[in-house]
Amino acid sequence: MAPELSQEQVLQQTQTQTQSILPLQYSLMRLLELPVSDLESRVKNEMLENSALEEVQKEENTRSEESNDEDADGNEEANEASSNYESLEQYNEDRRADYLGDDDTPDYLLNTANNDSEYGYLLVKNTETFYDRLIAQIGEYDLTQRQKQIIEYLIGSLDNDGLLRKDLDTISDELAINYYLDASVKEIEECLHTLQTFEPIGIAAQSLQECLLMQLKDPDYHSEWKEIEQVIIEKYFDDFTHKRLTKIKERFKLNDESVKNVYNNLTHLNPRPGSGLSDSTLERNFQNIIPDFRVYHNDRGELEIMLNNGNVPTLQVSRSFKETIEEYNRNKDNLSREQKETYVYAKQKVEAAQTFITAIKMRNETMLNTMRSIVSMQKDYFEEGDESLLHPMKLRDIAERTGMDVSTISRVSNSKYVDTEYGILPLKFFFSNRFTQEGSDVSSLKIKSIIKHLITSEDKENALSDQAITEILKKQGYNIARRTIAKYREELGYPIARMRK
Repeated sequence: MAPELSQEQVLQQTQTQTQSILPLQYSLMRLLELPVSDLESRVKNEMLENSALEEVQKEENTRSEESNDEDADGNEEANEASSNYESLEQYNEDRRADYLGDDDTPDYLLNTANNDSEYGYLLVKNTETFYDRLIAQIGEYDLTQRQKQIIEYLIGSLDNDGLLRKDLDTISDELAINYYLDASVKEIEECLHTLQTFEPIGIAAQSLQECLLMQLKDPDYHSEWKEIEQVIIEKYFDDFTHKRLTKIKERFKLNDESVKNVYNNLTHLNPRPGSGLSDSTLERNFQNIIPDFRVYHNDRGELEIMLNNGNVPTLQVSRSFKETIEEYNRNKDNLSREQKETYVYAKQKVEAAQTFITAIKMRNETMLNTMRSIVSMQKDYFEEGDESLLHPMKLRDIAERTGMDVSTISRVSNSKYVDTEYGILPLKFFFSNRFTQEGSDVSSLKIKSIIKHLITSEDKENALSDQAITEILKKQGYNIARRTIAKYREELGYPIARMRK
């Protein structure tokens, strides 16, 4: 006889923590990332995908603003700030009015003379950034949406020279916090290997040594000493960087000419694959840079901020969809199954349309609040146009002033430009690290300026080492670590002292 089994129900309570993101938050984050040049196409695509969205006609928009002040209160400031001049001609003439003639007018203003941009903004000289080039290459690979998102974040995490010095654990944490994407270090590493196959060779290496090795292992790299060169970088990298040619010569039994050729080949590898995409090897073409903001002095001499929304239409929920929902509410007890399905469809589209419209308004407010805080912190620069007046400023400083997350400020400042009385500048121009000199804060821009002056005026026979520059700065009252000096030197495009002789 089989033993009798007892059944017992147990109620167990467990607590788990999950992160979810609301549709409005997700839409806002995506919109904040877009510069004005991409915002219009994004809005038009949304209108195509959602038939409940439609453009407010000008006459209707004017009547609505006059008759509905309560609804406009929350966005009055944003709407006023985003207004444009009546014509491009008027805008350009006003901006050039303070100058006597073309000889006195800055180049960036002269470049607007024949611009036919529908946004009424500027045609300026600019180079393609390595970020833009890398993002474009993502489409050449068969990747999932998740992989694309990780690779795009890796690209955004590269240093100016194109190397990835941020550890993958940190990137994993940032993806979880900023994008609610739970990606393991292994998954990120696989995406990194894909990114390292992008052009130029050496991009996204995690060290200079790895960067040079990637270039040496490239099938298109040809040298009769290729194998020796790989071994030198892989196993005797310290000898190479310290120019110990005698040791290399003896170790590989090379003659004087051969070791010289090997060293010459290695020093001609690209240690900064990122900066190589914006140097003189690329044509400097004219391309449209449409500023997202304009900061200028008004007639009273006060600084004013204008948000540019280009030709982005003012949106509203379609009347026909509203009428469908109203019809359902009046006759919901007598509707057929098909009519109820029509209502459900209309309701979903209306909710999505309302979410998108709200996200656009929140984007405008967030953009303006961020720009106001930047101008407030860097008012001295906007008044005078002198870079030495720029104050140390980090993303966290603006986040604290606005009450927003650092990730939000990062999205606003990335790929955005501001049209100032001193030229068109990326928002990132205003952010720099903080250092102290005799109790006063100074920015990293000033430190870089000093380093540049020291290197350009040095005796090339006795080039200054990073440690020597560190000591000079210390005597001037700047207590900065040698590794920081080395980082800034690399960002300025200068090699180590031995290679500057």
